[in-house]
Parts: sequence; structure tokens; C-alpha cells
Amino acid sequence: MKTAVFSAIILAMGVTAWAMPMGTQARGVIPSDIQQIISVDYRALKNSDTAMQLKNQIEPDNLKQFEEALASAGMDPEKNVEQLTVASYRNAKQTIKMIGVAQGEFPMKAFLKRQALHKTKPTRVRDTDVWPMAGGMDMVFLDENTLLFGERSAVQGALDARDGYTATLDTNNTMTDMMGSVDSGTVWSILDQQGTQNMMRSALGDASKLGDYETVKKRLLGSRYQMNFNSGVTFDLDVLTADSVTAATLSTLVKAGVLYKKMTATPTEKLALDSVTVDSDSSDLQMHFKTDDKKFQSLMHSELFAAVSK
Repeated sequence: MKTAVFSAIILAMGVTAWAMPMGTQARGVIPSDIQQIISVDYRALKNSDTAMQLKNQIEPDNLKQFEEALASAGMDPEKNVEQLTVASYRNAKQTIKMIGVAQGEFPMKAFLKRQALHKTKPTRVRDTDVWPMAGGMDMVFLDENTLLFGERSAVQGALDARDGYTATLDTNNTMTDMMGSVDSGTVWSILDQQGTQNMMRSALGDASKLGDYETVKKRLLGSRYQMNFNSGVTFDLDVLTADSVTAATLSTLVKAGVLYKKMTATPTEKLALDSVTVDSDSSDLQMHFKTDDKKFQSLMHSELFAAVSK
């Protein structure tokens, strides 16, 4: 059985990344029917050796893909990007699409000169230039400090939202309410109902096969987390449920998973598990993890961490 806390941490980061509150331009291109938003504050990330080690060890493929696409366009993610937001949304056919929005200081004139030198021309979506990138992606300058990029149909959907043809994130009260509680974190994410159900099933491991989980699964409404590296490492995950009974039952299942793992954990892993607290507050499950940099770096080399970060 995988321990719930570290599975939740790594799963959340595996489909996500790192950040601070989004700017107006970024919010304006994210469609309403959101599956997940993840965000990365690159400036804060660089100030923590632990955070950079973690990023390098488990950096998910979708983050690598976006960074490589930016590099192919002459941008340096390490220098130009201050914040990266990745959003997964459902289009009218309920197909999942993914876009990236990068905020920072971008050499727009140098980029246009580079495109002219290579005789690369943009396509037009209404009054917007859409530039080709590596890996089959497209890119749009929303302004000099904000880039939208992703696969063409995903970018088209984002521009449709910006231009008023479809609803934007700000009309989705459930997701925006969750976002307001976590978007000051170095790393933060919000996840919809279906995504939360899948995450908790994987996080609970064998415990998810119990009848109690099947009972509570349909009453999970969404989840949010933030991770910070200001003083050691802290991770706070809230799972929103339909009522206090569901939250309490889920809390019991998660605690059972942590206790079970302690029986076979190494001394390093036991110290980490002792830093986990699980409780319920009204209709929310609350999971909190805090440790110092040295302990967390030791944990990153443990078998437990390797198992749940695959």
C-alpha cells in the first residue's frame, strides 16, 4: 500500500508544476471547463536548493515539453520566465486540451527578428499572430510579458475564451474559489472532481479497494494544494467533500494508509511520516506535511520516494 501523503504530493507534482497568483492576461485565456491548473513561481524556486533538486529529480514530461518549446523559440526558461502556468481544460467535445502561459521578460523584438531571418510567418486567428514552435506547438504573445503556447487546437480554444466566444475561468466559481486559497504558494494547483477522485484512488493504494472508499469517492468535489520552501518544506493539501461525514471517513482511510506504511518504513521514512498530520475540518480533508531541508533531501533518496514518484 502506498502511503497517501507522498503519493498525493508526487502525483500532484507529476501532473503539475510550480507558482504565484496569475495575471489578468493569463486568467483571460483559460477556458471555464477546467480539469486542473498548476503554477510555478520560478523566482522563488531558484532561491531553494531543495526545490531545484526536487524539480530536477521528478520534473514531469509536460513541464519539460513546455520548457523545450520555449527554448526552441529563443527563450531561456531559466532567465526569461518568472511564472509558468499549465492548464488542462475540456473543449466542447469533452476532449482534454492543455495550454501553457508563461509570464516574465521576453525578447519580443529578437524573436521577431529570428522569425524573419528563418522566413517563418505566423497564421492569423482573428487579429492575433500565432507562431509555430518546436514539437507541434504554437505560441502567441498576449503582450510583451505574457506568452500563450500549446498544441494548435488548444491555443485556438484559449483565444476563443479570451475573445468572448466561450466562457473563461472567471465564470467557474468552484475552481476560482479553490484557487484563491492557494495561489500565493511557490507551487500550487487546483483539481476538479474527477481528477481528485483519481488522485485519491492512486494515493490510497490498496486502501482504495475498501468499501468505505467506494462510498466516499462520489462525494469528493475537488482538491487544492500548495507547496512552499521558505523555511524547510511544507505541503498542504485540502480535499473538498460533500459533507463532514465524508471528510471524516476519508481522513480515517488516509490515516490508516500512513500507519500501515510505518510498519515497513526505513528510519528516514518513519521520520518523514511522523511529520504528516491528517484531519478533517467540516467538509474538508486536510493533510499537512512539514520538515526541514536536510530531512527532505534524505527522503528524496529513499525507496519510498522512488516508488511513489514513478
